[in-house]
Amino acid sequence: MYRFLVVIEKAGDNYSAYSPDLPGCVATGATIEETERNMHEAIQMHVQGLLEDNLPVPQSQSYAEYIAV
Repeated sequence: MYRFLVVIEKAGDNYSAYSPDLPGCVATGATIEETERNMHEAIQMHVQGLLEDNLPVPQSQSYAEYIAV
C-alpha cells in the first residue's frame, strides 16, 4: 500500500488537486469530494503505470501541517 499527501485547492468555480510526491499527477472536480475521488483514481493509474514500466514508485516525502498564529 502507498500513501501520498494530496493538496486540494479552490480553483475558480471548481477544485484542483495534486500530490507533491507525484509530479504531473493531478485531478479536478466540481466539489471537494469529487476531486478527492478523481485524485484517488489518478494516483492509482499513475502508480500502476510506473509499476508496468518497471519504474520505482516514489516514497512519500511530503508533510503538511497547519500553523496557528
